[in-house]
Order: sequence, then structure tokens, then C-alpha cells
Amino acid sequence: MGAPGRIHRINHPRAGAAQRASRLVLVGFDVAAAGATMLATGSGSPWVAGYWAVVLLILGLSGSHHSRITLHALNQVPVLVRQVSVPVLAALAARVWLQVDGSVAAQAALTLPVLVGARLLSYGALRRARRRRHLLEPALIVGSGPVAVDLARRLRQQRTYGLVPVGFVDSVPPDARAELPLPLLGRVDQLDLVLDDFDVRCVIVADGRAEGSEAEWVGMLRTVVLDGAEVYVVPRLCHLGLTSEGADADEVWGIPLQRVRRPADRTTAWRVKRLFDVAVGGSLLVLLGPLLAAIAVAVRLGGPGPVIFRQRRIGQYGRQFELLKFRSMRASHDGASSWSAVPEDQTAVGRWLRRTSLDELPQLWNVVRGDMSLVGPRPERPHFAQRFAAEIPGYADRHRVAVGMTGWAQVHGLRGDRTSLHDRARFDNFYIERWSLWLDVVAIARTIGAIVRDVAEGVAARQRYMTGSLVHDPVEERGRLTGVPRR
Repeated sequence: MGAPGRIHRINHPRAGAAQRASRLVLVGFDVAAAGATMLATGSGSPWVAGYWAVVLLILGLSGSHHSRITLHALNQVPVLVRQVSVPVLAALAARVWLQVDGSVAAQAALTLPVLVGARLLSYGALRRARRRRHLLEPALIVGSGPVAVDLARRLRQQRTYGLVPVGFVDSVPPDARAELPLPLLGRVDQLDLVLDDFDVRCVIVADGRAEGSEAEWVGMLRTVVLDGAEVYVVPRLCHLGLTSEGADADEVWGIPLQRVRRPADRTTAWRVKRLFDVAVGGSLLVLLGPLLAAIAVAVRLGGPGPVIFRQRRIGQYGRQFELLKFRSMRASHDGASSWSAVPEDQTAVGRWLRRTSLDELPQLWNVVRGDMSLVGPRPERPHFAQRFAAEIPGYADRHRVAVGMTGWAQVHGLRGDRTSLHDRARFDNFYIERWSLWLDVVAIARTIGAIVRDVAEGVAARQRYMTGSLVHDPVEERGRLTGVPRR
């Protein structure tokens, strides 16, 4: 470790304050630009005000007001075009086909130049503030290789980047520490402690000497992001231009940086996801009421035991909840001793319900109640979740978001005990990192398509069996081969 006492006496800015202030500056300039445009054109109708409200909302949801390291307004023009294209095209189409007030179309035509102008002014104000040592953010550099050292020097030389590096985190031999331009504050496995000790909420991951598997690094950085830190990563082979362009791409003196996205459940869009879950889940409960009643009667007539099967599962952040399903097993089977099920333990009605996934429909009530989401990692029983978390890298990271009735792993065919849990964890974490409302829509559409296809194939195969074209009952044969679990 370096000299913690000496570092604590450095007068660096308070973590997070500069980012919040910079975001307010960007929002303020955009709002002022919208208001000035309406005044200059004499267009103050509710339609025009509503149009600008939608534009500003989209900019906020898409991360346009996030504080950037490099402030080049013209570089943001392609990003702004993508972000405002939907409201602009919608306004122009409404003018042509719905004969909406022409002032809205005029505002749409001015949207891009107005926002670019607002960016030029706001970025200029931020650069000026940074040069005067305002709106600066303390930063920690993970790694101590050539790129990390170059980053530290550039950030110290040019305050317009808005970051003040306070030290490195890495595994460095004692004889090499004197070569570093800043103190060594700890090892990589102490990153969360160093962030708390030095009140830092911005991390740049560069090249270093620390050992550890990629899974360990990913898990550590996910924890840091969940704790509210902004994390930027210098990509491998960074000088080949492998980083994507967009709101999350940045750079320091030609060194590309990629910002790790904020946790999905801490974004405004995630609240929309919850509203979507309640609206769709509640509507489906009402629309499918007759089907649910018919299935309940069939389950009751199919054998003794309760209609609804209840089982403890692990949800978001490891919280337990009671998952609901139509009972597909015989009353003597509790479903707790083994991970998979066998056809001998199922009722005749249960085999058909599991084959078509209709036994999962009561989970719509779990969705409305808030235990689950329509889309998310599938929940597991507590003892299996604990075992898998200890054995499979990234499995525990699945619990960062709400579990779902269907998931990104399931729509890729990863169902049942014959599929890889490593693959499931990879797909679930991919879904969490790349989450969007559109990704949920895609997952739901693919799930519905798979259910319809399974039902159609089951009906056709059953008909062939009844006419003697097949030797084995297709439902029983499928259960025998796959064990039928769909967790």
C-alpha cells in the first residue's frame, strides 16, 4: 500500500457531486434551448410543448445527459440523430397523415440544430468550469501498466477531462512503485475498500499486473457498479478501434474508453418495465381467466392434491418468495429432493401442462404482486441456487434483477437438466447487461412463438399416435427423454 494518510490530505472534490452538477447543466441548457425555440417561433401550443417534453424525456432515458470525459459537441451529432429520430419522424408523419398543427412539424425540423447548439454552449460552459477547477471528479485507476500511467499523466495535465486521478490499484513489486506518478493505494481485490476509504466513485480499468481469472474481474467490477461507481474500461487492443460509438464511448487523449452501463434496475426505464409487467400481467390474468379456470378443473379431476403448487424460490438480491404453478406432479411428490422430474411422478394432465408450459400461468400473479417480472432469469430453489452460485462463475450475478416467467436463456433453448448451467448464466448476464424494453418484447414474442409451436407439434404428434402412425405416446416419450424440467 502507499501512504494513506498523505492521500487523505489531498483536497480532491467530493465523489459524485461533479457528475450530478454536470448533468444538471446539460439538462438546463436543453430545456432552455427548447423554451427559446418556442418563444422565437411563437409556437406555444400544447402540442408543441408536449413534443419537446417527449424529446427531453427520450434524451434523459437514453443517457444523453450523462457527464462525458471528452467534451466535443460535434462528435455527439450522430448520437443525437439516433436519439431524436423517433419523435422527429413521428411529428412529421402526424403532420402529413393526421393533419396535426403545422407548428409541431416546424419544431421537429429545428430539433437537431437546436440541440446541437445547446450541446456547444453546455460543453463550453463545462470546459470553462473544469479549467477553473470546478466540477472535477476524483478517479481511481485500476492497473499500473504503460496505458494506465499514460492515462494518469494526461488526466493530471488536462483538467478539461474533469477527472482528478488519486492513485492506482494493482499488484506492483516494491521496487517498481517509485516509477508510478501517483501512489499505489491497494490491490485489486481491495478495490471496494479503497473506493470507500478515499471517497471515489469513478474507476478506470486499464492494463495492469494483477492476477485473477476473467470471471473474478467481471464479478468484482459488477459489484463496484452495483455500489454506484462509474466504471470505464480501456478495451484490449484499444488502438485497433474496437470500441463502439455511442453514448457510452469516450476517450482520453486518443485512448478509447467504454463506460460500463448503470445497473438496469437503477434506471428510469426499469420503472417503465415494472409498469409494463403490471399492465400486461394483469390483462393476461383477466383475458385468460376462462382458460385458467378450465385448467384448474382439469388438474382437480386429474388426481388428488391441491390445484396450485407452491414452492420457495430465490428472487432478486437473494430474497425468497413463493412461486405458483398448476400442480403437474402426483400428490406424494414434493419436488424438493431432486432438480429434475420424471414422467412417473407426473399426472396425465400434468404431462400435457408441462409440455405446453401452461402450468406456469399462475406466475402471472407473482408478476402482478412484484415477486417476478415477465422476463428475467428463471428462479431456482434456495439450496440449488446456493450450490450453483458456489460452482458456476457468474451464476450469483443473475440475481441482480427480478427473476422472470421466461428468460433470455430459455428463448435460446436452454431449458431442462440436459442444458449447460454455465450457458444459462452467460445468457442471463448478457440480458442484464444489455437490457432494454425492446429486448423484453423480443423475449416475450419468441416465448409465445415457442409455446404455439410446441402445442401445434404436440397436437399433430398426438393425432399420429392415435391413428397408429407412432408407437409411443409423444407426451410420455418427450418426458422420458428430457426429464421435463423447465427451470
